[in-house]
Order: sequence, then C-alpha cells, then structure tokens
Amino acid sequence: MNGKSVRAQTIESPFVKALRCLRCGKEHAPGTIEYVCPCRPNRGSDLGTLDVVYDYTAVAQAISPEMMRLDADTSIGRFWPLLPIADRKRLPPLPVGGTPLLSAPRLRQETGFSNLWIKDDGRNPSASFKDRASAIAVARAQMESRPIVATASTGNAAAALAALAAAAGQRTVIFVPKSAPPAKVAQLLVYGSIVLAVNGSYDAAFDLCTEACLEFGWYNRSTGYNPYMTEGKKTVSYEIALQLAERTEAKAPMKAPDAVFVSVGDGCIIGGVHKGFKDLLTLGWIERMPRIYGVQSTRSPALYNAWRSGAEIPEPVHATTRADSISVDAPRDPIKALNAVRQTGGAFVLVEDEAILQAILPLARLGAVFAEPAGAAAYAGLLQACHDGLVHKDETIVVINTGSGLKDVRAAMEVAGAAYEIEPSLIAVRKVLEEGVLAA
Repeated sequence: MNGKSVRAQTIESPFVKALRCLRCGKEHAPGTIEYVCPCRPNRGSDLGTLDVVYDYTAVAQAISPEMMRLDADTSIGRFWPLLPIADRKRLPPLPVGGTPLLSAPRLRQETGFSNLWIKDDGRNPSASFKDRASAIAVARAQMESRPIVATASTGNAAAALAALAAAAGQRTVIFVPKSAPPAKVAQLLVYGSIVLAVNGSYDAAFDLCTEACLEFGWYNRSTGYNPYMTEGKKTVSYEIALQLAERTEAKAPMKAPDAVFVSVGDGCIIGGVHKGFKDLLTLGWIERMPRIYGVQSTRSPALYNAWRSGAEIPEPVHATTRADSISVDAPRDPIKALNAVRQTGGAFVLVEDEAILQAILPLARLGAVFAEPAGAAAYAGLLQACHDGLVHKDETIVVINTGSGLKDVRAAMEVAGAAYEIEPSLIAVRKVLEEGVLAA
C-alpha cells in the first residue's frame, strides 16, 4: 500500500518535511508513501529504508530543552514536535517513557566505572522499550482510520502494541514465532490481541505479517519495515540527555554521554538511539555525539558480521540465542543499525550467551534492575568492550535495559538458582543458616 494508495485521511505532523530513502536518497512528500521506497520493493533486508526528515528550524521555534524539562507530561508526548504525529493528543492514553536513569552506586563500585548509568526501560507500561514505538504505531493507525494494527514479534513489540492498542481501543493481530516465551504470549492474550503463532522463525512471522497487511489493508507496525517506529524509539535519547544533564548538574539542559550500549536484533532500537542524538546535535542542544555500541550474541551475529566485514547488507544467520528478543536471522533494519555504529565511532560487540545470562545477576543484585536476557546483553557488552579496550572506566556510559526480567522468568531462575524448601520450623531455618547462606 505504498505511493498513491496511502490513505488520504492521514493527518501529518506540521514539522515533518519528507521521508528520505537511505538507499537511493530520494525524498518523498509526507502522505505519498507509507513503508518503503519503491527503489527496493522486496521485503527482505535490502529494503528501501525510509528516514523521517524534520523541519528543525520550525521545531526549534516550537520547543526547547527547557520546555521539555519543565513539561508536567513526562511521557514521550512532551517531544511531540519531533514525532510524526499532528499533536500529542494523538498518542494513546497510556503514558510511555519517562523511565529512570539510575546511577547504581554499588554496580559502579564493583566494576570501577565511575560514571555508569542504567536507563531502565523495563519500567514502561508493558515492561519493555518497545512501548515507545508502539505508541506511535497506534497513533498513526488511528490517524489513518485503520481497522487493524498488526506486527511480527518475538514477544516484546507485540506486548507493547497490545497494551497501547488496548488503551486506545484499537484492534490488533499479532504474528509470533511458535517459540515465543509463554509470559510474552500471555500478555498479548490478556490485552485482547488475536495471536497467530507461526510454526517457524521470527523471520517467517515477519514475512507473513507483511503479506497479510498488504492483502487486508492492516497497519503494519513491524520493526525495520515501518519507518515511523524509529521515531518512537529515538525518544530514549532525548530522555537520557535531559536526565544526564539534571543528574550531573550540567550547565546546559541537555548532555550526551560518552558512550551508549544497547542490545541489537533487527537494528531498529540502535537506529532509534542514533536518530535521537542526531536530532539533538542538529538542533544544537548537545555538543557532540556519543559513541554507540551494539551488542549481539555469538548465536545471532548478523549485524556484527556485516560491521566487521564492511558489508552494507548482513548475510542471514541461523539465530539460536537464548536472548529471544535479539534472536534474528536476517535483521530488518540493517542500514540504520550499521550507520549508528559507523557514524559515531562505536562498534558492534559480540558476547556469549553464558555471559548474557550471567549479566542478569549483577544488574539485579548491585543495580536493582531486573533485566531479561536481551536487556542484560547490553551490560555484558559493556564488560566485553572494557576488556577489549573500547571504553575507559572514567567515561560517562549509559547502558540501556530494554526489557524486564519478568519477560523470561525461566532464564532468571536458571542463573539465580532455586528457593530452599524447608519444614515450618526454626530448626530448618538454622540448618540453612549453618550452610553459610547469609555469609555468601
């Protein structure tokens, strides 16, 4: 449903100038194209990826960092001139964003990172970072009067969409791989989504969702295919810059860290992080770009491989990582992901699944952040990057946790161990204490 078939009733943002293809460079007027540039009409990772272009002069006249900081609305709604919506009232009535930036002093002491911060996006309404994009998806679907919003997801994007859609009274159809964790599928069903468990991989679910949206006229929220999803995800960078300035008593109202670590599957989140800081730099609200580090599992290394080889399009892999949220054979947003690393002087970092699972414990026990494996991967990547000499311990570093550990309790129990089963007596309690439990 590209080109002239885009629904005429779409009400575009007054600040959006165009959608630019990152492959051919052509700019399309708002409302004349929907998902991908016709220069690359296929559904694979060679898509004609679009980037939303803003009138930054007009944005700067409408909003300022100080206005953002003082806004009583701490959700992503306060950034609406930098979002592809007509006004903040278009967003679903469920606040998204405003998640904490934690200093985690005990984690700093243990690791020696003197300026380490954890951005805990597991505190969003559906307990994941993906709420940021889903809020935009629901808003745009309702702007276009679409009957259904659909997405393909390993779980988090789907749960986010289901929650935001429920708040707005929007119907949803969700395609998930049959292997999606039960806790994530339960969220979808409880929120009232129609869930289609595809007997295949995430990539198979993605392709089927794309076909169904084209066939039935549904709004497609799928990451890497819908360019507006990046715009929701970039809001995390605005928050980091505002919060870091406030927490460090910086002279300016916004401050960029030296480095940001984020786990990577399809590449849309890291692309959003990059777009957000690019917006701020273009507006003159930060002085420099942070280095951006994407973290992948050795069992799902498509973007890492492309980065190392200098390729523009990743070769598909057979992903088997336990971190299901970043388990992707063929990344759907590779251009933005690779640009995020290459254009900021960052790197892709590869970590073993065992390191990802073990990273869950220090984040929780020293930082009070309960992360699912994909969220913990970012912290595991920081430790690996330090080992490789990519970062220094006196730098200002932000690690983004993209999802709550409640999303994958089985993984958490695997590394945390089991409860002690005892009889209801003090003798039994003393026996456990004699084993040195408290000393440990």
